[in-house]
Amino acid sequence: MRYKNALFLILFSLLVLASCQSSKNTVSYFQDMTEDNNVLEGVESNYEVQITSDDLLAISVSSIDPNAIAIFNLPATTYLQPGVDEISTTPVLQSYLVDSEGYIDFPVLGRLYVAGLTRHELAEFLKEKISKYAKDPLVTVNIMNFKVSVLGEVNKPGTISITNERMSILDALSMAGDLTINGMRDRVTLYRDENGKKTYHVFDLTSSDVFKSPYFYLKQNDVIYVEPNKARRSNANYSQAAQFNISVASTVVSVVSVISSLCIALFVK
Repeated sequence: MRYKNALFLILFSLLVLASCQSSKNTVSYFQDMTEDNNVLEGVESNYEVQITSDDLLAISVSSIDPNAIAIFNLPATTYLQPGVDEISTTPVLQSYLVDSEGYIDFPVLGRLYVAGLTRHELAEFLKEKISKYAKDPLVTVNIMNFKVSVLGEVNKPGTISITNERMSILDALSMAGDLTINGMRDRVTLYRDENGKKTYHVFDLTSSDVFKSPYFYLKQNDVIYVEPNKARRSNANYSQAAQFNISVASTVVSVVSVISSLCIALFVK
């Protein structure tokens, strides 16, 4: 009896330790943060996205003299709805695609190299150029096709369209519904196109060092992949094997059924 109790205690202790270890590895974030040190050093806070090839830029120009800046904007579209006497006017959003060499073709100013600039830098650059044609122009620049993809062990995988230029790895995972219980918090991989090359970076979300990473803020077309843990991979392999076995068994049963039917038919004759 004494040995049985001892064995039970040992098994119970191992189960508790395994549970704690599993919780540490798969659930908790930023495990090294303490109340004594609540300031994160070296965290970048003034990040701005740089314009790159294949970006679709919305650029609008305004001024106190609308006629002077009309050549820099598309004209408004007018149309008449059926059954309505009044003419409706809809402004057209002026958009420019950054080509593979980093240029856009802008009215009057011609071919401009914009790759590597931030939105604000491009706006100031255009403002300086347009000032030769209009007084005190106001230039607004936005990236229209800023998106990232989140794949793997998250609750809502897919592509996320971003309306601003400040999206962190944590923001993207939050918008994807957070990691599932089977997602590896220490194996979140970011894939990125940089200067024509594919690069990647692995985040460990159990460490606060993620805030100091130069990859903390995302860029256009980044792809985030959350790896499944061993239990998830094992279950997937087991499920595939089980499906294969069921398929084979079903085929065998079908063949035996056909042969049996033929035998009965021949026997009856």
